[in-house]
Amino acid sequence: MRYDMVKVEELILALLGVFEFENGRVWKRYDFAIMDELHEKGLITKAHGRQESVYLTDEGMRRAKELAAKHFGT
Repeated sequence: MRYDMVKVEELILALLGVFEFENGRVWKRYDFAIMDELHEKGLITKAHGRQESVYLTDEGMRRAKELAAKHFGT
């Protein structure tokens, strides 16, 4: 099956919004290519390294919460 990678990227960002803790901190256990794209777009801090988490930028937090509500809100 083929996936729309733009949709996949949006949903991963939404999941980051759902599971955000400590004021924008999120675990980074997602596909590295997508995490790199989110970083290049300025939505998260750098995804590579020994740290187990990344931070959402202010814009990343806004978009993540918006997408989380859109895709998962009740």
